Amino acid sequence: MNLLIVGAGQAGVQIAGSARDLGWEGPITLVGQEPHAPYARPPLSKAFLKGEASLSSLALRSAAFYAQQRIDLVPDEHIGRIELTGGGAGTAFSAAGRRWRFDRLVLATGARPRRLPIEGADLDGVLALRDIRDAQALARRLAGATALVVIGGGFVGLEVAATAAAAGVPTTVVEAAPALMNRVVSTATADIIATAHRAAGVQIRTGQRPLRLRGTDGAVVAVELDDGDELPADLVLVGVGAQPRDELARAAGLHCDNGIVVDARSLASDGHTVAIGDCANLPDPSPWSDDSPRLRLESVDNAVEQATSAAATLVGLDRPYRSLPWFWSDQGGLKLQIAGLARPDDEVLIRPGRRPGQHTALRYRGPRLVAAECVNSPADFLAVRRALGEGVTLPRTTATDTGLSLKEHLATAQSADIKESRCP
Repeated sequence: MNLLIVGAGQAGVQIAGSARDLGWEGPITLVGQEPHAPYARPPLSKAFLKGEASLSSLALRSAAFYAQQRIDLVPDEHIGRIELTGGGAGTAFSAAGRRWRFDRLVLATGARPRRLPIEGADLDGVLALRDIRDAQALARRLAGATALVVIGGGFVGLEVAATAAAAGVPTTVVEAAPALMNRVVSTATADIIATAHRAAGVQIRTGQRPLRLRGTDGAVVAVELDDGDELPADLVLVGVGAQPRDELARAAGLHCDNGIVVDARSLASDGHTVAIGDCANLPDPSPWSDDSPRLRLESVDNAVEQATSAAATLVGLDRPYRSLPWFWSDQGGLKLQIAGLARPDDEVLIRPGRRPGQHTALRYRGPRLVAAECVNSPADFLAVRRALGEGVTLPRTTATDTGLSLKEHLATAQSADIKESRCP
């Protein structure tokens, strides 16, 4: 039984190793489009830009790992077409003319940065950040930049903005929504983050959109906003989200809708092909997600956890993907950690930190605690993440009591749940 994994990112590497650990005996081939061994991407916007990390230090696994696990790692090959012949089997064809026959297929093709649909988006000096090549280009440009404009106030954009400002590059973030990370965190948390960035020298422009990018001799020199303002810029980073790479799946006849549609076992519409990571559209894996919409999760946590569950699917084990999603973002001296998935209409309860710069926003849906946003509060994050993963909630009236830590409150709530469950 030949297993072919298309995509050598975090999810692809994880499912290769997990499948072998769970008993997959046949050949495993891991095909990646980049000419490098698989590497970690989160440091690209931080440590790598600072010169504190190299490609070799970011390697997800050593060469010895692939050899010991009998994983055939094939870099620098672009799979351009897949033919499914039924029962999960088929053939994959690369642009260079190579082919691989498989008995089971995993698509871990990731996502690509969204492009700006405005004039000047293709000017020299307009970059995105998704892979090591992008990071290398951005690092070179930052070294001589006189003004950086970041379009998009999401995780990657804010991480790069913090890194650039710390290096002395005048930096402005332009976000179309009324607040930073508008779809991810509450307004209260967004305000805390914006304040921290402004204190570090980053200019924040929310509620404004870029109208066009103006260039001279083919290179960007300014960003014109929809309110008439013009921001000087010899470097522009576009961070306005990502689109799933689902072209192979679509061409092969698999159902796609904002990614490759899969079930809780990571199976695509043919019932055999597995899709994982950023390219997959999956049921919400949260413990209480029965009425939740489908989604794509772009995070290291999801890549690892979904891939581990999907490996069980490959070897015939019934282990639906159930895990509490969590995320993190390091932005200069600010660490944001999020446990759970909130919705815009969830109630927000703020617990001020015990030290300056700390902040925790608890998100409630009805009587249930469903998520938390923790700024420089790792103890709160760990406590809430564990509690939510175990189905423990915390009444609002208790949560507002700052006399005890969240860890203490949640431990008490868990004990009460255990006692109640043991009552006859």
